[in-house]
Amino acid sequence: MAMLSASASVVARSPFCRPEEDPFLLLESSLRSMEEILRRSRGLPLRRTWIEQPYGEEEISLLEEEVIPAIQQCLARIDELDQRLLAQQELLHRCQLEAEREALGELRLQMA
Repeated sequence: MAMLSASASVVARSPFCRPEEDPFLLLESSLRSMEEILRRSRGLPLRRTWIEQPYGEEEISLLEEEVIPAIQQCLARIDELDQRLLAQQELLHRCQLEAEREALGELRLQMA
């Protein structure tokens, strides 16, 4: 997950999409928000906008023990996928550079 956090500023300047269009940044932001809300509301019930009954100790424990770790695992898996795609992208880039160098070398030989 560290890679995803570190890459957030890079993605903000991405030519591929705006940050608000990246669902994975939303997931990461949601996790941070949920963790912050749980930290600030220690011992207090969590109100929801759509139900009268707030989350009590049991529901908060489930959030802490099941939901947050599940989001963290999801983000870790996304980071693994990103790393694989970045490695593939780098390999493709290197292959393209090598092909360009070879073509340039052949051109130089033809001109000599």
